[in-house]
Amino acid sequence: MFTSVLMIEKPLTPEDVDFVTTLHGEERISFVVLLQPRGDQADVLLRAIDDVAMGELRDAVREGEEPEGKEAREPAEIGLEYSLRALREAGAEAVGQVIEDHPLDKLTTVVEDAGADEVIVLTAPHYVEEFFHRDWASRARHKVGVPVLKLFAHSE
Repeated sequence: MFTSVLMIEKPLTPEDVDFVTTLHGEERISFVVLLQPRGDQADVLLRAIDDVAMGELRDAVREGEEPEGKEAREPAEIGLEYSLRALREAGAEAVGQVIEDHPLDKLTTVVEDAGADEVIVLTAPHYVEEFFHRDWASRARHKVGVPVLKLFAHSE
């Protein structure tokens, strides 16, 4: 069985589930999902700049409303359960956890413990962080000994 660590920041859309479960053709796949709520990832200014760069001006104005810390935990747990259920319904095995601190701190251990074959980073574009190679995928490539694939999540 092929094992992927899937790093996400919001619940998977049906398109995301279809995309990640078919990446390896007919091979059976197992996912270890790490979800970190968007509000806990970067400071509000960086998120707002990303929104402006994507032409999402309304989202940029609302970045300060994104739940953080304890307020983000319950919606994140619900989103994780939804995502795990969707992956299982698509025929994959899936377990996961909400990461309150930066998920890269835990990534190496998760990859080793799961015997993962790859890491898939599925996020919205983060142009500022990507430009400076501070995004999850760029940083993960320096931490783990498996391939790291960066994919852009589908919008709802």
